[in-house]
Amino acid sequence: MTLPEHARYTWGGDEFLLVEISDEMSLEANFVSNSIAEGLQARGLDGIVDICPANASLLVRFDPDRLDYRTLERVVRDLEQEVRAATVQELQTRIIEVPVWYDDPYTRETGARFREGYHQRPEGTDLDYAAEVNGLADAEEFIRRHSETPWLVSMVGFVAGLPFLFQLTPREHQLVVPKYLSPRTDTPALTVGIGGCFTAHYSVRGAGGYQMLGVAPAPIYDPEQRLGDFADFQVFFRTGDIVKYRPVDEAEYRAVQAEVEAGTYTYRQAPVTFVLADALADPEACNRTLLEALDVA
Repeated sequence: MTLPEHARYTWGGDEFLLVEISDEMSLEANFVSNSIAEGLQARGLDGIVDICPANASLLVRFDPDRLDYRTLERVVRDLEQEVRAATVQELQTRIIEVPVWYDDPYTRETGARFREGYHQRPEGTDLDYAAEVNGLADAEEFIRRHSETPWLVSMVGFVAGLPFLFQLTPREHQLVVPKYLSPRTDTPALTVGIGGCFTAHYSVRGAGGYQMLGVAPAPIYDPEQRLGDFADFQVFFRTGDIVKYRPVDEAEYRAVQAEVEAGTYTYRQAPVTFVLADALADPEACNRTLLEALDVA
C-alpha cells in the first residue's frame, strides 16, 4: 500500500496533537505510527504527558506550560521524516503465546442471550457465523485459521489493557467478520473476539460488539500487579507486540487458571525483530521466523 507523502497534523485544544498517517489501516501506516511513538518516547521531552499510537495515527498529550506546541510539532515532523527515510524499517518487539479455550461454554451462553435484535444470525454461535461468512467448512476450520498465524497488536485502548490485533497475512487471506448489529451489554472477561479484520482481547467484563470466539485463562490487565509479567506496568500488551494464539481444552484452561491464582503463571514469550520489508515481501517466511522464536523460548 502507498501511504500519503506526509501525515496530517491537527490540534485538539491546547493539549493534544493528532498525527494521522493514513485514512486506511495497513502494516505500513501502523509501523510509521509506532515508530514515531517510540522515537518520541526516547527523546524524553519535558512536558509530554502521554503518547497513544493507534492503527494509522497517534495522539500526543502535552502540557503547554512546559512544552511549546511549535517545538513539539517540529520534533514529531522530524521523527516522521526519519522513520520514512530509514533504509531498514524494523521494530524490536516480542512474540507472545496466548492460550485460548475456543468455543467455550461462557461465550456460547453469553452469545445465546444476545441473538434476536443483536446478531445477524439468530441461530447457532458466533463461531458458526464467523466460519460461514468466511466461506469455511465449520468452526474448527475457523479456529485453525485464527490460531495458526501471528497477530500484531496495532493499538491498545477502549478499556484498560484491551489490545486490537491485525492478522499478519495478506489482506486477501485475512479473516473478516462483521460486528454485532447492536452491541451486547455483556461480554465475559478475557473473551477473544473478532470484528472486521481485527481481533480484540477483552481485558474486563463489559459491553462489546465483536463476535466471541473463546476465552483466555490468564489476565492481560492486573491492577494489583500480582503476576511477574506485570511487575513494570498493570497492562500487559504493548503496541507492536506479536501474538500467537494457541487453542487449549478445558483441562489446560483450568490448569493455567490455577497457576494464575497461585501467582506463578508467566506468558511464554521471546524477543524478536519485526522487519516491515520482510513482512510485506514474503509474509509466510516472515511468520515462520517469528514463530520459530517461540520454539526456543
